Amino acid sequence: MSDDNAGHQGSAGEFRRERSQPLPPHERRSPRSGRLVVPSAAVRRRRTTLVLMSALSVLVLLASGISWGATAWVSGNINRSDVFGGLAEGERPENETGALTFMVIGSDGREGMSSEDQDALSVGSTPGERSDAIMLVHLNHERDRVTVVGVPRDLWVDIPGEGEDKINAAYAHGGPQKSVQTMEELTGVRIDHYVEVDFTGFVDVVDALGGVEVCLEESIEDPKAQLDLAAGTHEVDGAEALAFARTRATPRGDLDRIERQQQVVAAMMDRALRTDTLSDPTKLTSFLESSLSSLTVDQSLDTAALNELGHQMRGLDLSAVDFAQVPIADMEHWTDRGDVAVLWDEPAARDLFADIRADRPIDGGEEAEAEGGDGPGPSDVPVRVFNGTASPGAGSELDDQLSEAGFELTDRAENWTSRDLAGTQVRHGPGMAEEAAYVSGMIPDSEAVEDDTLDGEVQVVIGFDYTTFDAPGTEAEEGSEGSPSGSPDAGSPATSTAEDNICS
Repeated sequence: MSDDNAGHQGSAGEFRRERSQPLPPHERRSPRSGRLVVPSAAVRRRRTTLVLMSALSVLVLLASGISWGATAWVSGNINRSDVFGGLAEGERPENETGALTFMVIGSDGREGMSSEDQDALSVGSTPGERSDAIMLVHLNHERDRVTVVGVPRDLWVDIPGEGEDKINAAYAHGGPQKSVQTMEELTGVRIDHYVEVDFTGFVDVVDALGGVEVCLEESIEDPKAQLDLAAGTHEVDGAEALAFARTRATPRGDLDRIERQQQVVAAMMDRALRTDTLSDPTKLTSFLESSLSSLTVDQSLDTAALNELGHQMRGLDLSAVDFAQVPIADMEHWTDRGDVAVLWDEPAARDLFADIRADRPIDGGEEAEAEGGDGPGPSDVPVRVFNGTASPGAGSELDDQLSEAGFELTDRAENWTSRDLAGTQVRHGPGMAEEAAYVSGMIPDSEAVEDDTLDGEVQVVIGFDYTTFDAPGTEAEEGSEGSPSGSPDAGSPATSTAEDNICS
């Protein structure tokens, strides 16, 4: 359920939303025969025009198979918000790979819901809005693989301009803009698009699909959520799916909840692809009207962008959607204000988001090997260190650490042209973005900066924010063996595909 203490400052104003009203797909007819034009199910699957990012209180990544003729109608029925307009471009991370990353939010706002609906869905009546669920959806450069990373809503972070709080409070402090800004500063990953869905929208989407199938290894009983499911497989409607996705009445709380949300997302994708939802014009229109009316996206996700994505992703299937969640070090961190939050495993999380920034597979397994390995290693990266601070010896110390880790030093460390550099930079030429991202992932808060004058090496320029160098294969491995809290979830993230998450 939502955290009633986090982000108690209330909602942060109105966001302008624009709509148009093109004709829905069931009103499109052939100009020659006057008959209804509805592509076959096979054609719809081949011509997927949108991987519809909804969210179940977290996310709904739905391969929706919308026909080309319906794209303008789809685009015109989605709410839009100027999410990125207030963000300073020069302060945002770069996207140097051509991949796309979506931030997907499930909002817990109750505005417009009657007390009867609130009681029926067991969502309470807490005022204001928080991001009840958060996911990053990364679409690779080749547009043939999707990675979905679940972020615990109780993750304890520094919200820009507001101080430390749970990450779901960023929405209450400043809506979509503050949520995006917080996520970018936390991960170093540029957010290219934003998608948000609310409680009622999620329920309507599941019901429009005719329900979904979920399965449990152990029973769940949560009177507050009006949820009582025995172990086994269940067919659930929208209200039950929402309760299943939101309850934290299990031993691992938020982490179990993220896994259940990912299971529901996979079930929705599977149901949409297996049934006649995509081929029956009446069912398709009902499904789209239910799902689109509850969505809010950024203004750049327009008809042209949807058409381009659909063309690029027409071969995507369930096996090409990977699920993971942020590695956790402490599930029971007591904050200074006296409540419990979640701390991530910093070295493992940096590795995870460095992979996403570099557009590499995150599982490090067979698929990474098949695609030519899992990115550069220390011996692949020529490095030179410069000290941009007044602290003597900092460059030489980092030289020694890089050398011990196996990096090739092109020359010994020297002082930078200035001694007052605020932020640590990892500078690189146009062809070494992946290598720079790899090094940057080992230096907390560092920024990768492209320099056209560089060729054949990566330069680390130490700034005043430099604290440590996390050599590869050290802190991350120790975190996987045992974190300070003894959490079994520390270390590299476990991954699964949407196909793995379907009940068998």
